[in-house]
Amino acid sequence: MALGDFKLFEWKSKEKRQQEQEEYDKWAFPHGKDQRKKLEALMLEVAPDTKLEFSMMAYLTCKELYERYLKEFGSRDKALDYMINDEKKYNQLIKKNEMTRCLAFVLANEELDENCEYPAAEEINQRIHELDELKRKKKRFL
Repeated sequence: MALGDFKLFEWKSKEKRQQEQEEYDKWAFPHGKDQRKKLEALMLEVAPDTKLEFSMMAYLTCKELYERYLKEFGSRDKALDYMINDEKKYNQLIKKNEMTRCLAFVLANEELDENCEYPAAEEINQRIHELDELKRKKKRFL
């Protein structure tokens, strides 16, 4: 591996960095700052004992992984199964037992429209429970 592969000395203009940040923000929160604020509030309501920064980082990582597997497998169920059953792969990025919570938020985002109306915390908790049950059942039969 050459030193250039690490891109340590890659220079980007301020405009290019800003453009990349805007593209990332658009990917992460397609409905803008209002969506982010509502998601953060919901995250705190669902898991008040966690740090928002860590929850957001885990969520964005989970979103990226989910979208990658969704594209790879072409099926929502296969992508979910893969992520739930192989959560140990991601334990450096997402804390143990946090994968299902992150997936519940990712799935809620799939249903989001421009009004950014997330489901209530109780519904998110129900989805987390359902994903946990799916994980438990899958592991029993592996």
